[in-house]
Amino acid sequence: YMDIILTPEEIRVLGSLLEKEMSTPEYYPLTLNALVAACNQKTSRSPVVSYDEKTLLSALARLEKKRLVWQSSLGRVTKYEQSFVKNTKLINSEAAVLSMLMLRGPQTIGEIKAHTERLYDFADLEKVNEALLDLIEAGFIVKSPRMPGQKESRYNHLLSGQPENISPEVPGSAAMDSTIQEGDESITEIKEELKALRRDFEDLKLKMTAFMEQFK
Repeated sequence: YMDIILTPEEIRVLGSLLEKEMSTPEYYPLTLNALVAACNQKTSRSPVVSYDEKTLLSALARLEKKRLVWQSSLGRVTKYEQSFVKNTKLINSEAAVLSMLMLRGPQTIGEIKAHTERLYDFADLEKVNEALLDLIEAGFIVKSPRMPGQKESRYNHLLSGQPENISPEVPGSAAMDSTIQEGDESITEIKEELKALRRDFEDLKLKMTAFMEQFK
């Protein structure tokens, strides 16, 4: 599957399906309307996009051909779910990390731990690091060197190919940065707490969309 290069639209669709399966399993698989809402969230997304149904249907069709997504027509409304995790044999911790990199772009290990909190309960940064190392070994992500002015390295997914202007670190240097400080982690956690209400609001909108569709 690493020979497949995905477009930004495909990345957003697949990442959103991965995220919602873990964060709101009671409303998964997703209808097209719910998937549009998930892809176009104004929180927990970078960049923020405004895809219409036509754009998503095109991306879904391409993902289905690649056997990464499939649709169910058992109910009154067609719903979509990802088959990426099953086909690639990723475990939950790895899927949580990869989905956040797909939806939020390059991140430090501390940011990844904070952002995956609602998807998977990592005990500490070392557990996050273990998942990152496994994903690097499997060829799903790459660790980039620290840039000038940055305290930590960032991780990028490789589902769209090698990121531009980023060279991976020398093999064997993917161990957790010794520069990670508790203060940095605390700052990240505080920022995430401030965003929690907005994230919850977006989830509520998604749930309301799914609820209303039951009466169509």
